[in-house]
Amino acid sequence: MNLLEKEQLINEKADEFEHSSPEEVIRWAIETFPNITFACSFGAEDVVLVDMIQKISPSTDVFYLDTDFHFKETYETRDKMVEKYGMDFVRVSPKITPEEQAEEFGDALWTVDPNQCCNIRKVEPLTRILTEYDAWITGIRRDQAPTRANSRKVEYDVKFGLVKFNPIASWSTEDVWDYIRTNDVIYNPLHDQNYPSIGCEYCTRQVMPGEDARAGRWAGSEKTECGLHK
Repeated sequence: MNLLEKEQLINEKADEFEHSSPEEVIRWAIETFPNITFACSFGAEDVVLVDMIQKISPSTDVFYLDTDFHFKETYETRDKMVEKYGMDFVRVSPKITPEEQAEEFGDALWTVDPNQCCNIRKVEPLTRILTEYDAWITGIRRDQAPTRANSRKVEYDVKFGLVKFNPIASWSTEDVWDYIRTNDVIYNPLHDQNYPSIGCEYCTRQVMPGEDARAGRWAGSEKTECGLHK
């Protein structure tokens, strides 16, 4: 399938998928693009999608970006999911260790230049792993942030040069938690401690009442995205 054919198919399916369930989107995605992967950050949206993918196609690759700076609760959530599903997550690491990063860029780079830190520990590793696939699945939802408001359930990812599926793009936060409760899905316990959006430990804080759900990410800076999606 050439690029033009892909774009035509994507546009047709994007309209059709608007009224489809996440499971229908995932099933079509995997059948149409067998060389597909799911990027898991172990947040509420992503554990839902892991559960769906395990029920539909347990052999589908699921990877995570190990920045070396995740909360211990995030790693514990990963381990519990491995035990429950009997699966292996593909671990994708930055090219340099935290120690090498500190030596080259100074201590606590995330406080001086968070974009550079994200590029080193997230964007470059993601770019590297996605070159191995034809399509990827994400947990993006439109109401997470203004930058995600126009996300479609399938689109062509110009930045990484492959097809991108966002099966729960139209879901609300309550839809996510309804699925978690109904299906007894393992989730990161930090969600119960006012962490609606969970990233690296150094760049994530609790969200106070009345704040936006992503206010805890890169607090005190104008940064709103790590660069993986926008």
